[in-house]
Amino acid sequence: MNQISDLITAFLEQCERTPKHIAFSQDDRQISYQQFEQRTKKVAGYLTGSNQCIAIAMDRGIDAAIAIYGILRSGNSYLPLDINNPANRLNFIIADAHPVYIIGIGPCPENINIDSQETQWLDLRDLLISDFSYRNVQIKTDAIAAILYTSGSTGTPKGVALSHKAITNFATWAGTTFNISQSDHIASLAPFHFDLSIFDLFTSLSCGAIVSFIPNRLTLSPSKLTQWLCDNKITTWYTVPSLLSFIALKGSLETRPLSDLKQILFAGEVFPTPQLIKLTTLLPNVNLYNLYGPTETNVCCYWPVITKQLQADKNIPIGIPACNAVLTIDKTTHELLVESDNNFSGYWQNGKLNTVTFKPQGYATGDKVSINAKHEYCYHGRLDRMLKCSGYRVEPAEIESIINQLEGIETSVVIGLKDITSGQRPAAAVVIKKGHTLTHIIKPLRQKLPAYMFPCKFTELSAIPLLSNGKVDYLSIEKKLTH
Repeated sequence: MNQISDLITAFLEQCERTPKHIAFSQDDRQISYQQFEQRTKKVAGYLTGSNQCIAIAMDRGIDAAIAIYGILRSGNSYLPLDINNPANRLNFIIADAHPVYIIGIGPCPENINIDSQETQWLDLRDLLISDFSYRNVQIKTDAIAAILYTSGSTGTPKGVALSHKAITNFATWAGTTFNISQSDHIASLAPFHFDLSIFDLFTSLSCGAIVSFIPNRLTLSPSKLTQWLCDNKITTWYTVPSLLSFIALKGSLETRPLSDLKQILFAGEVFPTPQLIKLTTLLPNVNLYNLYGPTETNVCCYWPVITKQLQADKNIPIGIPACNAVLTIDKTTHELLVESDNNFSGYWQNGKLNTVTFKPQGYATGDKVSINAKHEYCYHGRLDRMLKCSGYRVEPAEIESIINQLEGIETSVVIGLKDITSGQRPAAAVVIKKGHTLTHIIKPLRQKLPAYMFPCKFTELSAIPLLSNGKVDYLSIEKKLTH
């Protein structure tokens, strides 16, 4: 008998146990585990070959979830595209990934450029009415399951390749640690190209829970969002601190206690402690957990929030090892090193997997950490320039590369400014060529950068300040951008 990945096996076993139970809910649409399984089988039956990259050009929701599970059941790996990205970034990712198919709804959008000789557009609706027969395929545990493109330090996005073993390891740990069961109602807001979605997609379904997709429009209305959480009897939610801070401030939690909510998991950025204290006060019966880890390791550390340990002027710990990870701190740089089954397999570049060489103690995160008196790991920022904005990883070098391509720009430097709502926001110092103005230069930039990467502030300099060793004086630039 052919071997099926444990990731898929857990899902199929749940479908057998609770076929009529709701798997996903989206607006007025619902789909049971049995119906969902049948549709994923249709998609898998159509897709041929194995170990290939297949992209998805759909917003998060039931249809995209069907495509993801169908791709995995066919033995291929899924690449979720951010369809809200500017066209140039979106098409760079497509050109770099070389997907054999892009699955969407309806005809291919005009902002997506594909080479018909290499990449074929597929309408999901056609796959769901196809009569191709499905057969179980052998999927090795080290086969690539997901490719998640993140901001790259080289100036271009790069794909983090996660194996079936890595995703299974996290999904199993999370299901056990947070006691997820078929009685749970999971709120899903994370885009599928964001690693928080792995919990929503795989932990939830392997445990038989109901996943309800939060409408995008509610993120701008915290009181309506909390009402939605209440109406949908949400028990568990995994999201970013910036949104939770927004809800704590303006979510009307004083009059809406969210009685069904058992736990909130958060990750992606530092949670400002004053806002966290306010949230714990408003939701005294809800367990909160700080989950930490770069996309390359998913979650490698977590901390159950201890209310009495919170101090407004001190950051919270990232906690203790998660997912059976072995954590080491470099004695010289204090960098966190991670050895875990969660660790990524390498970077997907130019249509293939490029493996990376880890240090003997595991993946070097680039994060500076320490251990406190309670034997908890504490985060002290980046050793490099990477920013975390609303949970997204943002590399200043990628923004600088795009700014420097604009007509009228001599050079630029991007730094991060602290922001209460998003953790950090990029800000740019630019040197402009004679005869050009800042206003006209930055206008086309909105068509080239995602909203979370667009600088919140610009300042014009005659030259980039340098230190005596010739390196950029980032502190001087920060002072100019904050005054």
